[in-house]
Amino acid sequence: MNKAVQAVIGLGLLCFGFTQAVAAVDISKLKRVTQTLVAPPAVPKHDQVAKGGPKIVQVRLETVEKLIEVAPGVKAWAMTFNGSVPGPLIVVHEGDYVELTLVNPKESTLAHNTDFHAATGALGGAGLTLVQPGEEVVLRFKAIKPGVFVYHCAPGGTMIPFHVISGMNGAIMVLPRDGLKDAQGKPYTYDKAFYIGEQDWYLPQDAKGAFKEYASPAAGMADMLEVAKGLVPTHVVFNGSVGAITGDNALSAKVGEKVLFVHSQANRASYPHLIGGHADLYWVGGSFSDTPLTSQETWFVPAGSAVAAAYEFKQPGLYVYLSHNLIEAVLMGAALHMNVEGDWNDDLMTQVTAPDSFDPNAADDH
Repeated sequence: MNKAVQAVIGLGLLCFGFTQAVAAVDISKLKRVTQTLVAPPAVPKHDQVAKGGPKIVQVRLETVEKLIEVAPGVKAWAMTFNGSVPGPLIVVHEGDYVELTLVNPKESTLAHNTDFHAATGALGGAGLTLVQPGEEVVLRFKAIKPGVFVYHCAPGGTMIPFHVISGMNGAIMVLPRDGLKDAQGKPYTYDKAFYIGEQDWYLPQDAKGAFKEYASPAAGMADMLEVAKGLVPTHVVFNGSVGAITGDNALSAKVGEKVLFVHSQANRASYPHLIGGHADLYWVGGSFSDTPLTSQETWFVPAGSAVAAAYEFKQPGLYVYLSHNLIEAVLMGAALHMNVEGDWNDDLMTQVTAPDSFDPNAADDH
């Protein structure tokens, strides 16, 4: 049979809907690994370059409803994955299968599920993972898009914004099998990685301005959604609460270390900036398929997404990583601290003369 005839027959088969079947992967022959998830800003142990072929990466998320302190004296019912806001970062490689066990304890008061922006079909898995209190479900999906992506609870209707603005969101990082590449296409490895989940809270207040407290998540739902309709959050924070990543909980690095920041915002846009530093590399929209931008002063996190940015620290001292909507950073809490150790480089910066009022002990304060 010549090539012309083969082409005509092939076209005819396509017209009648007869397409060549894609060979199914024999899941039973794939290696299984269990990933131990950790609370943000930490990230789970992982290889930056994949070892061997695709794997089934088993992860467990438990939906936990808990009363937390968002700011001093301000409490809110957080709906969480594994007890943290945001939920833990999951790390896999392109082509791996994520096998999620989602557990809703019998103590819960509401149904929960998971919508993975990294997944394909069934509302990101939300259509297959709805679990009532006391139930659990197992979902498996193939990670076919490299990048960083949000996941969040999406039970339907008004429950979707209510659960997301109550803290029920996280992120997954799908690394290329051969690792990250810089702007020149050369391999890029990081020394440390941190996950920052930005959370907007809409907490009701009484007539005197005091923040209300409720006996359960559902008890405050109507009031919270009414506040949220105004689209003006009462708090915008990193990792659940004001000052959560400051003081003893501040991030740390050393001069010369390359740090990867994964930043997610499940509901609103954000504009991260590292005071005293930059994004050497910024993967727009969180896509690792695209060439990263370089030397960014502030980078963009679209609503409902996660992005990645990397920086090699060149000077020691205190750094502040914040949303450069400075109202949200300073007045609402969207900021964290990072302490960097090493030797100061006068060539990069030096104080030539100091005013009489200068206090060298306060030089690193912001």
